[in-house]
Amino acid sequence: MAESGAKGGTEAAAKDAADASAATPRARYRAQVRAEVKEHAWKQIAEAGASALSLNAIAKQMGVSGPALYRYFAGRDELITELIRDAYRSLADAVRAAAATGAGVRRLAHVLRGWALADPHRYFLIFGTPVPGYHAPEDITGISQEIMADLLAACAALGSDAPGEGAGGAQAGASVAEPSAAFDAHIAGHRDWAGALAAPPAVLRRALAFWTRLHGVLSLELAGHFAGMGFDPALLYEAELDGLLGPEGMPGG
Repeated sequence: MAESGAKGGTEAAAKDAADASAATPRARYRAQVRAEVKEHAWKQIAEAGASALSLNAIAKQMGVSGPALYRYFAGRDELITELIRDAYRSLADAVRAAAATGAGVRRLAHVLRGWALADPHRYFLIFGTPVPGYHAPEDITGISQEIMADLLAACAALGSDAPGEGAGGAQAGASVAEPSAAFDAHIAGHRDWAGALAAPPAVLRRALAFWTRLHGVLSLELAGHFAGMGFDPALLYEAELDGLLGPEGMPGG
């Protein structure tokens, strides 16, 4: 697990280095220090969790004084924000790259799982238990909405004859096929999370079913709750997709 946590820091460090490549020497040095701090932060998260993150401990590991690092990060919360922003940006870019090739819901689901398995600590930082006392800034919500926009577009592309929608979808998508009328009415008036996409309640519901059910499986798998149960979590994940989409898959999937 510690190795996967370091991977998230390596990706962010590479991005920081690229951003600084054309900057002044002072700006490049600042970017390098910030990248190194984030690498150490990911290692701390892998070992003790995000709530134990400490700039002073990182400073000790880097051989500098605690106050010296506060010239690069104002405090723990700013560091956490940068790590969360890097994680969301990484996932949003992965989803966007797949969506740009015409990927449908099924393939986007596999992009999500592959991204999560590559670095569980990065996954849990943005989808796990909130860090006590920390509140993310609004721009983080903007990045997360990019991911949801691609998901909503893929769900909208399924059409009204997709499993779980309309008269022929009561088999594979039975849990989505008979939604509560009260929830449909509610979601029609509470759709800020969907951004500007003019999706009908059926598409919003389909996207929420995808998001909640697959994250449920992923969270349990990555937390080790399936260990010792004797089945393959990858097949369970695929079965959940079949339940949402039907075993035959969908166009572009």
